[in-house]
Amino acid sequence: MVVGAGKAAASMAQAVEAAWPDVPLSGVVVAPYGYGDSSNRIHIREAGHPVPDANSEMAAQEILAAVQNLKPEDLVLALISGGGSSVLSLPAPGVTLEDKQTTNRVLLASGLDIRTMNAVRRRLSAIKGGKLAAAASPAKVFTLAISDIPGDDVAAIASGPTVADTYGNVDISEAIARLAGKVPQNVIDRLKAPAAPPHLSASDFQIIAKPAFVLEAAAALGRAAGVDVEILGDDLEGESRDLASWMAGLALAPHSRPKLLLSGGETTVTIGDKRAGRGGRNTEFLLALCLALEGRRGVWALAADTDGLDGSNVGAAGAVLTPSTLDRGCDLGLNAQASLDEHDSGGYFDALGDLLFTGPTRTNVNDFRAVLIIPDRML
Repeated sequence: MVVGAGKAAASMAQAVEAAWPDVPLSGVVVAPYGYGDSSNRIHIREAGHPVPDANSEMAAQEILAAVQNLKPEDLVLALISGGGSSVLSLPAPGVTLEDKQTTNRVLLASGLDIRTMNAVRRRLSAIKGGKLAAAASPAKVFTLAISDIPGDDVAAIASGPTVADTYGNVDISEAIARLAGKVPQNVIDRLKAPAAPPHLSASDFQIIAKPAFVLEAAAALGRAAGVDVEILGDDLEGESRDLASWMAGLALAPHSRPKLLLSGGETTVTIGDKRAGRGGRNTEFLLALCLALEGRRGVWALAADTDGLDGSNVGAAGAVLTPSTLDRGCDLGLNAQASLDEHDSGGYFDALGDLLFTGPTRTNVNDFRAVLIIPDRML
């Protein structure tokens, strides 16, 4: 029985079918709209992301039904990737889908890191936090996962539907404080209530792709081109503009040779109560980096989400920064600082024609950032 959820669910299902042409397979996986595809034996559903919808709930119910009444000799193969939290959404008792939708919208604008957000989602779910694996008992559950989480925390990938949640590893008190007054009180009550993790008797987990892989591949390309490469880490977090300021300092330091700075991870953008423009954490990082570089000639940068979508309202994976970004913006009458303050970085790069459009990649190993520095003497 094959089940799964996330942005890579459809491509993973197709790979399973190709690898096991003669094995009797059945099951269902769910991916965000636009990330699905056809398959022969495994049903592929699509649902809402980053906010769950009615199809998210129906897909979760169908997946739970698929693992009922299995025997000890049965195998459940779970295909899990980032984005699964939204498309696999079954409210816990006392919580409605509307409650979860409201909570998700507040979380997305809160500036909280992904581990904390997914800890909240696990507490509000009847399928996450190991509950899917518990429902499959006594069958054996084997999970293949693609990580989009800084540090590859398995409980946080798609909110861990096949991983036991200890409910104590992540402090959600700050999340509760930020949600208070913005979500229904029954949600707050659920988050504060004590909970026991489900018992998982036969569940194994293996990560088959992770953020470090994309950085290592990019580093190999850079070194082959004769560029010095430094991987800053695959788990960088914090506010997008703060990371941009730090990285600008690295770029502005003296360099004798061309250098490529690579990094991954998932930054945050705290919207607050103001109305935001278009964009995502990667375009915000790039626009903040552009301002922090103060017109430095020899710096190019790319920042994008490897799933093909940076934020939900611009349609791009990210954008490209060039030494002429500020000047071209001025020529068009754009104010880069105002665009940053209004969280309209996507609109800024769209006006320049510098957004990066890939379409759905059907995978997800978090964000990818590359900053190329060319010394002045080589320009």
